[in-house]
Amino acid sequence: MAERRRGRAARRGTTEPHVVVAPPPHPSGETPPAVPRELVPRHVAIVMDGNGRWANARGLPRTEGHAAGEAALLDVVAGAIEIGVRHVSAYAFSTENWSRSPEEVRFLMGFNRDVLRRQRDTMHAWGVRVRWAGRRPRLWRSVITELETAEELTRDNDVCTLTMCVNYGGRAEIADAAREIAREVAAGRLSAERVDERAIARHLDEPDLPDVDLFLRTSGEQRISNFMIWQAAYAELVFLEEYWPDVDRRHLWRAVETYARRDRRYGGAVDRASS
Repeated sequence: MAERRRGRAARRGTTEPHVVVAPPPHPSGETPPAVPRELVPRHVAIVMDGNGRWANARGLPRTEGHAAGEAALLDVVAGAIEIGVRHVSAYAFSTENWSRSPEEVRFLMGFNRDVLRRQRDTMHAWGVRVRWAGRRPRLWRSVITELETAEELTRDNDVCTLTMCVNYGGRAEIADAAREIAREVAAGRLSAERVDERAIARHLDEPDLPDVDLFLRTSGEQRISNFMIWQAAYAELVFLEEYWPDVDRRHLWRAVETYARRDRRYGGAVDRASS
């Protein structure tokens, strides 16, 4: 796969220098808060929830809510770049979303495909690397094509990485990793005694994706819904009341400020000095 992608890139002649441009400022003129670099989360995972309820509240079909969420994602990525977040993972379509109505599933498949097609040049211009996490089975071939095209176009970018999680589930990801490890053990390429946390992490969809620092969910729901359950083991959770289409980069910035105020101990503890 990697060699085929390199070959296509070479045939396209992608050796021309790529000039990265900054995202446009927010229309309000607001700029990101001054958060110390070491307190900015490296990886933010986002459950973009509330699209359907946003539409229902306006007497619109649920699909209109999903469409309205596209601008929110674009603006949040712009805000991530401005404040220094290096990785954003967006829950675009879960393995459980197949249980929705056939009409909504068809819309979401086509919508994810078209969003990638519409926005990949913008992401590339901003220096964003687009990646895909999720399962191939059941996913439309046209969606896979757009995901791979965006990955190839942006593969050398390093300003920020946007991981689109399409046909993704945290349990499914871990199950797939366990299956691959079992095959390696059965083939004698890996000893069962060497199956540890690092071995599992190496077999996840994106092995080099850092752990989630900030887990952000919109619409007032307070659960992780099977999203990045391995990577988010020590994530700070921030829940917003706003529906996803009403979110922009300023909500991300406030969540980053909340994150920066948290005391992250990773299971350790420090006694307060006695007075």
